[in-house]
Amino acid sequence: MKLLLDFLPLILFFGTFKYAEGHAAAAAAFATEHFGFLVSGGQVGPNEAPVLLATLVVMAATLLQALILKLRGKKIDLMLWISLALVVVLGGATVWFHNETFIKWKPSGLYWAMALVFFASQTFFGKNLLQAMLGKELELPAEVWKRLNWAWVAFFLVMGVLNLYVAYNFSTSAWANFKVFGATGLMLIFTLAQGIYMSKYLSDETKDPKP
Repeated sequence: MKLLLDFLPLILFFGTFKYAEGHAAAAAAFATEHFGFLVSGGQVGPNEAPVLLATLVVMAATLLQALILKLRGKKIDLMLWISLALVVVLGGATVWFHNETFIKWKPSGLYWAMALVFFASQTFFGKNLLQAMLGKELELPAEVWKRLNWAWVAFFLVMGVLNLYVAYNFSTSAWANFKVFGATGLMLIFTLAQGIYMSKYLSDETKDPKP
């Protein structure tokens, strides 16, 4: 359930964008009629409608995601708060100015914010966030936790740059594909690589816990 909730905004963004892209004229008419009051000038063109509608959907989905967690008494983690703030500010700018550039910056803003959080917590507060999240299940040397933390900082920095490279050098459709499949795939590969690296330092009891 949590995994579905985490990926819900991304799935809805992609689905809305692809459907509207395939029905651009109808999407433009729908967006102008129902959301024209949110757009500067009140008119949405066929080229703007897919990303505008997808942005509105992802804004609503992210707000719904936070609301569901709140109603269920669950903690809203830092990453979701940052994502919510970015999608409201940059998504709102995308809709008002009907300019896709703003929402394309959102993933980079999120990646760099997380890099800053991982960096600052380790450097200024002596707290390793990765160890705080996984330390109860995994017993690793302190130096290994530090390396893993710095690896995440580097990964988030690179992903932020890569997102902007795709955003500015390829079509919006290609960027949407990268956002859903490319970025997610790279995250899975990186997580798997970290798992393999950690396995070298796990004790036998951690690898094969007794019943």
